[in-house]
Amino acid sequence: MSPAGPIALATDAADVSQTSIYDAIRHDILSGALEANARLKISELAKQHKTSTNPVREALQQLRGEGLVLFIPNQGARVRPIDMEFVRDVAEVGYQLEPYLLKLFVETASAEDIAELERIQDEIEAINFSDKARHTELNHQFHEYMYERHYNRVAFGVWKQHREILGSISTRVPIAIGRQEAIIREHRDLIDAIKAQDVEGAVSVLNRHIQDAGRHVVDQLRIDQARSRGRNG
Repeated sequence: MSPAGPIALATDAADVSQTSIYDAIRHDILSGALEANARLKISELAKQHKTSTNPVREALQQLRGEGLVLFIPNQGARVRPIDMEFVRDVAEVGYQLEPYLLKLFVETASAEDIAELERIQDEIEAINFSDKARHTELNHQFHEYMYERHYNRVAFGVWKQHREILGSISTRVPIAIGRQEAIIREHRDLIDAIKAQDVEGAVSVLNRHIQDAGRHVVDQLRIDQARSRGRNG
């Protein structure tokens, strides 16, 4: 996905189709629905997504540029294995960008902004991790609300892409009970720091929050891979 840019007045139907196919295949790769090293046959993917072969071919080329699809001579396109190094590298993008994006929000947040964060957080706590897909959506809303008005649209666009990648990867693993409790506590601590317009305090909470989240995904993937090796061994 490209960084955010000027809003178009009209959207071509072919562009919408291309974007949705790209998003769908990317999500299937990151979530594990398409297994590592699986052969990506253009005709089969076109049939699955009810489209012609050209949008699929273009989507695979775009995913190749992102490193998610490998083109192997005489074998065609295959799914790139999502290993610990890939997850680490994606997570580190957030470590660098999120504190930068947060600072402006803390300095400029209104009472209405804080009320909206609290509304989203109330809903997160109300579902209490019973619906993982909805939790992921709300968690994304919580963070995006703080960053979406930042003047640096390139930085926001890169963050948004990174967040969507991590969100897809995280669907592979459960959220441990200890991590669930930490998410609630850290979100509330972050809201409190924003209310106090405490930039340093907010950044400190955020750094702990996103670094712990990244480590949790890596640890859970490592456990899952170890179990898979045990079953196959």
